[in-house]
Amino acid sequence: MKHLIAVGLAVLLLAGCSGKTLVESDLGVKGAPDWVNEGTQILNDKGGRLFHGVGQAPQMGDQSLQISTADNRARAEVARILSSFIEVVNRDYASAAGSGQEIVSQQSISRQIESLTKTNLSGAEIIGHWRDKKTGNIYAIAELDLEQVKQIVAANQDMNQGFGTFLETRGTNVFDRQVEEVK
Repeated sequence: MKHLIAVGLAVLLLAGCSGKTLVESDLGVKGAPDWVNEGTQILNDKGGRLFHGVGQAPQMGDQSLQISTADNRARAEVARILSSFIEVVNRDYASAAGSGQEIVSQQSISRQIESLTKTNLSGAEIIGHWRDKKTGNIYAIAELDLEQVKQIVAANQDMNQGFGTFLETRGTNVFDRQVEEVK
């Protein structure tokens, strides 16, 4: 659960990138939209700094259940990359805070991040579906914007204020740095 929250926050922060991150894919699904073959990624485009998660579900005999499964898997992918991003932001925050009264225990921030990830994942929007006519598999893509993450952190009264300020002022830089590392 803590991992999902951290992933959610990481995804939000990663949305601050300045260029689209291209993900190498070996799926090669013919006729599929680019997002199916590119997979889960962080990118910066006209829509903002975004976390994209792609999920897939095989035929299940119940189309509603199949779509819901693909949607949930796409949101889980957003949570995974958001968690990684938040872990990086948290390490940077701890380094910047140094020692003294400004430091909050890692355990305390981890609990706060877990709670925020749940909140942020509810804000992850399913922006598309695609069905592979050959296999019947359904793919879903979920999107979360870094600005949404920052707003949720800023509005959360239980969040460590120093971490929130760090995320607001330096989160975009951390996001951009992570995008460059993926390239």
